[in-house]
Amino acid sequence: MIAGRRARRGTAVAVGLSLAGALVLSGCAPAATSTGSAAPSGAAGAGGTLVVGVTSEPDTLFPWKATQFQAVNVLQNIYGTLTEFDKDLNVVPGLAESWDTSSDGLTLTLHLRKGVTFDDGSAFDSADVKFSLDKIKEEATAAVAAASLASVKSVDATDAQTVTLHLSAPDAGLLANLGVVNMAMLSSDDTEAALNTTPNGTGPFMFKERKANQSLTLVRNDAYWGDKTKLDGVEFRVIPDESSIVSAMQSGNVQFAVFDDPLVAQTAAAAGLAVAKTPQLSYHVLQLNARKGPLTDVNVRLAMQCAIDRQQVLDTAAAGEGEITGPITSPAFRSDPNARPCPTRDLTKAAEYLTKAGKPDGVTIKTIVSQGEYSTSVNEAQNLKAQLAEAKITLDLDVLESGAYVDRWIGADFEAAVALNGGRPDPDGAYSRYFTSTGNLNKVAGYSSPELDQLFAEGRQTSDLAKRKEIYTQISNNLEDNAVWIWMFTSYTYTATTSNVTGFTPMANSSLQYLRETAIG
Repeated sequence: MIAGRRARRGTAVAVGLSLAGALVLSGCAPAATSTGSAAPSGAAGAGGTLVVGVTSEPDTLFPWKATQFQAVNVLQNIYGTLTEFDKDLNVVPGLAESWDTSSDGLTLTLHLRKGVTFDDGSAFDSADVKFSLDKIKEEATAAVAAASLASVKSVDATDAQTVTLHLSAPDAGLLANLGVVNMAMLSSDDTEAALNTTPNGTGPFMFKERKANQSLTLVRNDAYWGDKTKLDGVEFRVIPDESSIVSAMQSGNVQFAVFDDPLVAQTAAAAGLAVAKTPQLSYHVLQLNARKGPLTDVNVRLAMQCAIDRQQVLDTAAAGEGEITGPITSPAFRSDPNARPCPTRDLTKAAEYLTKAGKPDGVTIKTIVSQGEYSTSVNEAQNLKAQLAEAKITLDLDVLESGAYVDRWIGADFEAAVALNGGRPDPDGAYSRYFTSTGNLNKVAGYSSPELDQLFAEGRQTSDLAKRKEIYTQISNNLEDNAVWIWMFTSYTYTATTSNVTGFTPMANSSLQYLRETAIG
């Protein structure tokens, strides 16, 4: 909250509705349901190394630039953030054990935990916070969450355990934005080059070793400020195919995995593995770069929007396991999926828009697709290609391995991209970095406008939930009316564990932070 002063320590800050309540209201399933055989109850023994099956290795170990899901999942277990999220996605204390906000909303004072150290043994203090926030804000850093600090004018290290943020305007989303791994606190002595080789965090696990294209291993951080992990370590083992991960789990070589493909999840459940099904804030989307090729014309983009049957994409790629979505998936601000020029497929309107664009004979759109970042991507792309072909719109697909795809995506080297983007509990953190003119990922988004700049500013400056919901509804409608991207659906993750694994809590933001509470019994 922004208005008023707050001095209570250890108090959770709601980012809107509680997740469970929001999911019920939006017609989604509960936060986690089980299929297959359940893991045994009772206390689990400590120790051992949990082997996690993943389809690709992290493309970076530098948290400020991590966008790939595999990289984020590793790094959030190594690094600490000023705030964190509980299982319901409420903001709770992290490296900042409490905070105060001035009555005018222009000063945020963070009170840091004492006795926290980095993995190299150096002490964490206010100088590291000031260094981290200042560097994230610098354009030269190219931090992917830089826009989330747009309201921060300056950062003062008031004393060793106190940091003061001076804001240009109240920022209702700031505390939530500080809780993502792209806002990880780094030592002021570290560099990007060094951290890409040897991460140095304050999290529950420490980096041990990396074997290229094979595995990355973490070990317990015995100096961690919170409860010590039950596990001795975690090995992220690269197995490129999800079905092969299931086989590895059946043979006992892997104990834990998160699947995107519901058919693979069904196979895992049938094999006797415990499978938890969790609805996600992340969204499947066809990103359109409005600054390149035929997509500079809004009529071409609208033609594509009208030519796509989103339910068919969902049914084909994810066996219908998900919900059709609009732009905003944050629980308290969820978009109406039908608030768009073509709520359902309309080939007649698609043809009309192409004619308005002067392209009655059709267009070709160069499109990138990831193979390995998530399992349903190629199926999505092929279905989209088939549907759009019926509207004389050709998707020229370039299927890339995960690392190459991320490089092309970050460089905005595409006209369209089949993507799975991570949602956030607060919509400012999710989208201001994309769709404001100064957003650090605006190049990737390919679209901004003065209207959106103003709306995002208004959304940050009020803490009134009803007013914020109205503002973000306007933002959502603006994005849809201009066919900025084509939002398709939200889906589920399926967390599979062997019978001896207990204690893990899946989260709607895809976080694996509860590996810190996981045990092998």
